[in-house]
Amino acid sequence: MNNSEHPQAVMQRDFKATSKPATARHIKAPLMGLAATLFLFLAVSFLVTGNATATRTEPLATTKPLNDTRLSDEIARITLPLALPETAADETAVSEVEAAPATPLTWRTETVRKGDNLALIFSRMGLSAQELDRTMRAGDDTKRLKYLIPGQQLTFAIDNGNLQQLVYEIDPLHTMNVSRDGDNGFRATTTSRELETRVTNASGDIDSSLFLAGQAAGLSDNLIMELAGIFGWDIDFALDIRSGDRFTVVYEEKYLDGNKVQDGNILAAEFVNRGTAYRALRYTDAGGHADYYSPDGKSMRKAFLRTPVDFTRISSRFGSRFHPILGKQKNHHGVDYAAPTGTPIKAAGDGKIIFLGRKGGYGKAVIIQHGGKYSTLYAHMSNYKRGLHNGSRVRQGQVIGYVGSTGRSTGPHLHYEFRINGVHRNPLTVRLPDAAPIQAKYQADFREKSRGLVSLLDAMTHTDIALNR
Repeated sequence: MNNSEHPQAVMQRDFKATSKPATARHIKAPLMGLAATLFLFLAVSFLVTGNATATRTEPLATTKPLNDTRLSDEIARITLPLALPETAADETAVSEVEAAPATPLTWRTETVRKGDNLALIFSRMGLSAQELDRTMRAGDDTKRLKYLIPGQQLTFAIDNGNLQQLVYEIDPLHTMNVSRDGDNGFRATTTSRELETRVTNASGDIDSSLFLAGQAAGLSDNLIMELAGIFGWDIDFALDIRSGDRFTVVYEEKYLDGNKVQDGNILAAEFVNRGTAYRALRYTDAGGHADYYSPDGKSMRKAFLRTPVDFTRISSRFGSRFHPILGKQKNHHGVDYAAPTGTPIKAAGDGKIIFLGRKGGYGKAVIIQHGGKYSTLYAHMSNYKRGLHNGSRVRQGQVIGYVGSTGRSTGPHLHYEFRINGVHRNPLTVRLPDAAPIQAKYQADFREKSRGLVSLLDAMTHTDIALNR
């Protein structure tokens, strides 16, 4: 300092020399701190954005003056989003896991082969014996799997060697589904489908046989047999059929998915034999019992079958004849029906077996008592129906044995006798007692339900007559 300078001037010079650097230092420090904070925020945001697929952040642009007095508040505000990316990334990861598609199951269909059982099929599928055991414990429905039939199909859903689901089509109407229920268990359910019922009709004239006429009218063999069975107590279809006889049938057909799968019941029918018309109507009472009745409510059934076997011809009739083995005239107390060995023989009526065994020239024979008045005898059998014995109760139409040629016989046939109070009667001509009619309490219901069927038969038969004139 110059001694000549005024002290005040010296002080002003010194102040000017030191005031500028001091101001720069005060401003430079906050700016550098803010820049460092922004750089750190940008770096962290870049790293977080690169690792997360969707991150929510605040805008980074700062439009406020750098010397904003609320600098510390601003820094706190722009750094808050730094805590969000970790949570957002976790949520995204969870969402991706949940949205990931499940591993598709492997479905395989196996056709049951001759000699197959479920154990062999499981082995071919690569499934363990433990899985087989768990499957069979899935419920009572799985008992059906013990009785597989060649040609049936089973469909398996398998995941990593473990059974997840088994689908077994029992028949077109019933399907079993065995599905995994828990880690080690299975649950079996069976679903059923309903058939659609349609009512149709057919009619025909007989030239040579009922079977040929029925087939020409579009009836199945089963329906023709049922038709013959309905009228079999009144008409002998082996002996009584004549050219010019005719029939009319109203019956059901069962459909599945638009395709016929089976016949239903005959609802009403008329058969004209030798100019005499017989009509039958099906009726089911409140107790669920179904049978065929004439329009006045009498049962179409008789207490006895006219012929207890399906035969090819009558080889010997009732009455006096020349015995082929004894070589002399002898009364024949029954009717011989020729049929192949093994043809089933049916009980002619309800009753109790009072004899079963060998009986002299009859060979293997069965005698059935029907109440106190009637009895029937069946002889020359090849064998008896298993399970029958003296004292067994049998129902009409139940198989009791099989055609043979035991005893005094020249070939396989059934010798059949019909007795009333111990006296032999001709089975072909004896008047058979009727079965019980509709109970009185069902008569009104029967008339109401059968009225439409009778009208339908009337319309159809009148049309057939008019067309044939």
